[in-house]
Amino acid sequence: MKFVQMICFITVLMFSNMVVADVSDAPAFKLPALLGEVELANFRGKVVYLDFWASWCLPCKKSFPWMNEMMAAYKDKGLEIVAINLDKDKTKADAFLKKVETNFTIAFDQQGDSAKAYKLRGMPGSYLIGRDGKLYASHIGFREKDKPIMEQAIQQLLKQ
Repeated sequence: MKFVQMICFITVLMFSNMVVADVSDAPAFKLPALLGEVELANFRGKVVYLDFWASWCLPCKKSFPWMNEMMAAYKDKGLEIVAINLDKDKTKADAFLKKVETNFTIAFDQQGDSAKAYKLRGMPGSYLIGRDGKLYASHIGFREKDKPIMEQAIQQLLKQ
């Protein structure tokens, strides 16, 4: 990331619940998904918004329409959204997904190993991964006031 772009990116994130990560490789994962398997390595060259969620999490339910909007708006520019469910009982996740529409990738990690690898601190927890496979930012929770800031962070990474 160019220095000026990094300064703009950091400025955007400073005013939200989003944290600039030490730019490092995003932890790899390979998980069962609604359709087959999902592996982070398959998204190389794209910006990935990685979201951890559970069926019992009310803010998670509120985040799904926004993730649908982001996917519709930025898929053609290289955005991929992967939402990893952490319910120990997959039937609860299945029931949640019957009520909530999704147009992005859904994966399942009943053991929570991927959440541990990302050092998840709260739910929903989201991570921005650049086209280069590096982790650039993380965010805990989902609030209306953070949506424009999160979208701007996505836009910044898509420009690279």
